[in-house]
Amino acid sequence: MTLQVSDMADKRPWAGSMRFAAVVLVTLVVAACGGRPEFGALAINDLPAEGADSRDILVVTTRDRDNRPDTFFNGERSDTINYAQATISIPPNHEPGAIEWPNQAPGNPKTDFVTRSAGYIDNADAFTRRINQRLAKLPRGDREIFVFIHGYNTRFPEGLYRFAQMVHDGDFNAVPVLFTWASRGHVQDYVYDLNSASVARDALAETLVRLSKTNAEKITILAHSMGNWLLMETARAATPEARRTLARKVQTVVLAAPDIDIDVFKAQLKRIGKPKNPYFVLVSRDDRALRLSRAIAGGKERVGAYSDDEELAELGAIVVDLTELESLDGARHSKFAQLAELSPELRESIRRSGLTSVTGMNSAANVGTGLGDVIGDTVTLPIRIVTAPFGG
Repeated sequence: MTLQVSDMADKRPWAGSMRFAAVVLVTLVVAACGGRPEFGALAINDLPAEGADSRDILVVTTRDRDNRPDTFFNGERSDTINYAQATISIPPNHEPGAIEWPNQAPGNPKTDFVTRSAGYIDNADAFTRRINQRLAKLPRGDREIFVFIHGYNTRFPEGLYRFAQMVHDGDFNAVPVLFTWASRGHVQDYVYDLNSASVARDALAETLVRLSKTNAEKITILAHSMGNWLLMETARAATPEARRTLARKVQTVVLAAPDIDIDVFKAQLKRIGKPKNPYFVLVSRDDRALRLSRAIAGGKERVGAYSDDEELAELGAIVVDLTELESLDGARHSKFAQLAELSPELRESIRRSGLTSVTGMNSAANVGTGLGDVIGDTVTLPIRIVTAPFGG
C-alpha cells in the first residue's frame, strides 16, 4: 500500500498537519493489516484450560447480523436493535491491559482469549429478562450494570474482547453490557463510523432507559473515543423524562479518550448541564489516534488530548491525565484499558477522598493531585487527577 502527499503541500499552511495525518494513517493501517479479527473470529472453543477465567457479556447492537459462521455481526448498519450474549475466556497467562489474540480461531484457551459460547437473544424483552436474572444472583447493594460503548475503527470481536479484558482485569461483579454500534473497523472509514454513531443515538437512548428500568440499583457507563460523542449526543437530546429516569440509576460516567471537538463538548455540557455526579474524563496528550482526528477536523483539539486539564475540570469533570503512563498500544489510544486492573483501588480511594461528592468538590480545588497521593501505599503510577470545585 502506498500513500503519497504532494510536494506542493509543503507550501500550504496546513502541510504539517497533513503530513502528520498521512504518517499516522500509514502506521495505523499497517497495524490493522496485522491479522485483525473479522469474520469467523468467534469460533467456539470448549477445550479445558486450568486457571482460565470466563466472563459472560450481554450485547446490544445497531450492527447488522452476519450469516457467516462464527461472526454474528458485521460493520454495516441494522434497521433494528439486535441483542446477543457471549462468554469469553481469558487465559491464565494474561497480561493486564492486553488482549492475547489467537493467531487463528478458535485459538488455545491456555494462551489466548477464546469464545466459549455465543448466540443471539430474540428480542428486547428476552434481553431484559436476562439482565434481571443476572442481577438477582448478586447481593443487594451490589446489583450493578456496567455498560461499555466502544470507539471508532472497532470490529465486533474487538469490542467484545476488549470489554471482557476490562471486566476480568477489574474483577467487576456488575452485569456487563456491551453497546456496539456499526463501526466498519477500517481506518479510512472515519466518516462512515461517525455517521454510524449518529444513527445509533436513538438506540443508545432506548437501551439506557431500558437498563434503568431493570432491577439494577446502579449503572456505570464507560465510553471510549468516538463512543463518547455518541454518548454525549444521546444525553444532549434526551427528553426531561428520560433524564430523570437515568439520573436515578446512573452513578458513574467515564469518558475515556473522548474523540469530541472541544467546542462541541462545551456546547453539549451547556445543554446537558452539570451532572449530579461529575464525569471522569481520561485524557492523554500523546494520543496519536486523536492527533489524526484533530488533523482531519481542521486542527480543533479533541477532548481526550486537550491541553488544559484545569479548564475541563472547571466544566465539571474529574480529569485523569494519563499522558505519562506508558501505553501498551502504538497508537496510545487505549490506555484506559490498563486502568481496569486498578479499578477497585482507584474507585475506593477516590470515594474516600470525597472527589465524587458535591460537598467534597465544593470544599476546595484539588488540582494536580498525583495518583500516588490519592491511593497512598497501594500503588503509584505517573497519573495526575485534576479537579475543581463542583457545583459552585
